[in-house]
Amino acid sequence: MPQWLKDAVFYEIYPQSFKDTNGDGIGDFQGIIEKLDYIRDLGCNALWINPCFDSPFKDAGYDVRDYKKAASRYGTNEDLCRLFAEAHKKGIRVLLDLVPGHTSEEHPWFTMSQKAETNEYSNRYIWTSHCFEGAKGFPYIGGESERSGVYVLNFFKCQPALNYGFLNPKEPWQLPVDHPDCIATREAMKDVMRYWLDQGCDGFRVDMAASLVKNDDEEKTGTCAIWSNVREMLDSDYPEAAMVSEWGNPQLALKAGFHMDFFLNGRGNGYSTLMRDYENQEDHSFFKKDGHGDITRFLEDYLPRYEASRDNGYFCLLTCNHDTLRPRYNLDETELKLAFAFIFTMPGVPYLYYGDEIGMRYLELPTKEGGYFRTGSRTPMQWNHEKNAGFSEAEKDSLYLPVDEADDAPTVAAQESDPGSLLHTVKSLLALRHASADLQADAAFEPVYAEKGAAAFVYRRGALTVAVNPSGGTVTVPSVGQKSVIYSIGNGRWEEDRIILEPQSFLVLE
Repeated sequence: MPQWLKDAVFYEIYPQSFKDTNGDGIGDFQGIIEKLDYIRDLGCNALWINPCFDSPFKDAGYDVRDYKKAASRYGTNEDLCRLFAEAHKKGIRVLLDLVPGHTSEEHPWFTMSQKAETNEYSNRYIWTSHCFEGAKGFPYIGGESERSGVYVLNFFKCQPALNYGFLNPKEPWQLPVDHPDCIATREAMKDVMRYWLDQGCDGFRVDMAASLVKNDDEEKTGTCAIWSNVREMLDSDYPEAAMVSEWGNPQLALKAGFHMDFFLNGRGNGYSTLMRDYENQEDHSFFKKDGHGDITRFLEDYLPRYEASRDNGYFCLLTCNHDTLRPRYNLDETELKLAFAFIFTMPGVPYLYYGDEIGMRYLELPTKEGGYFRTGSRTPMQWNHEKNAGFSEAEKDSLYLPVDEADDAPTVAAQESDPGSLLHTVKSLLALRHASADLQADAAFEPVYAEKGAAAFVYRRGALTVAVNPSGGTVTVPSVGQKSVIYSIGNGRWEEDRIILEPQSFLVLE
């Protein structure tokens, strides 16, 4: 386990929308480099950069055309390597977004696989034996290739599935996981990883990590074996490199070799109850002041996963990501302060999505590059109230996506000058986390007060006690020994044998 993860706080950057330095309306590597001091001063010491490899961008870069070439819209390979170097100078690690389950249909591997004559890439993707033989239970495309067969998709139409084999092949065209051509696919992906690790990359966020082996069992035996093999390579040759999975199942992902797994938002799951429980025109999110939420709904889902996986790695919470509605969609600034205070004091490695630190809004927008409803969470970073919110000098109609033009659109510049802002709260919370080993990734966690229907939640992190009351009423809870408040939001206090939490308050006690 890379030791640097213990005190890591990640900042996720959607590169298209972070900072444009050449005036084309699209963010670039140089823009990230110019904002490294901002990221460091925010309290983040690691980056997750969404896909930045060469791509036709039918799915925002998750359709890779060349794994070893940076997308020209962002810069060159040399620019990306310079980003690694400049980040390291400031104590910041960099993870790239790896897409191992599929490529673009324009990838050279796929164009070779489409050919009628057999070649080394014929089985790099999953093909049936005949042009009129469907893939039986899998999404597929036919009629577009010289080769007689249809090919399996991994997600969108533009993303043919790479072939890691089938755990239990049932058709002649389904290769077993130990077939030499399936092993070659695994080794090709390891080669991509080695290439970027040798350039200075510090690891990878892995897209759709559970999607590799087809017809896998419930335990994902085939896919887990692949990631265990990758982990062996990292432990041997790159012991400081880290991997985080888009899986949402830490019991499997961490045992398979990932160092971290995300608690992903899903309809009705525990994570969704914290900030996004707003179906059926009602909002019962725990951090909504008048939502009458219940922390036990989160804990019932979170605790079994945490307990089952904590010895193998980190189960991580995030403020948002590029696939999720921003929390500002339904939470105001005070509610966000409390939600982020919770996220940044929980176990695991926290992830902060760019712009959440100032409360950027979700915008209702038409789809862009396969974004659909997610497009509204991918808008340009709002640096100031100058042209295009300081994101770009391009003309408005040339921007990757429109900026929030509301008069009260939050900006970094405005919040930097306001000591009571969300931005300053995030900075103070992250400073507290870095200064307190008991609040970092692997410190002990224990719920102390969590009752169904109750407004407050109290938990232990190491020798510290953390208490939060997101509701609009005052709550009194039993004290567990700590008497001194070392951090607070709102009004709360220790009083003899109890903690008094006034409306919308948060305390850390020692």
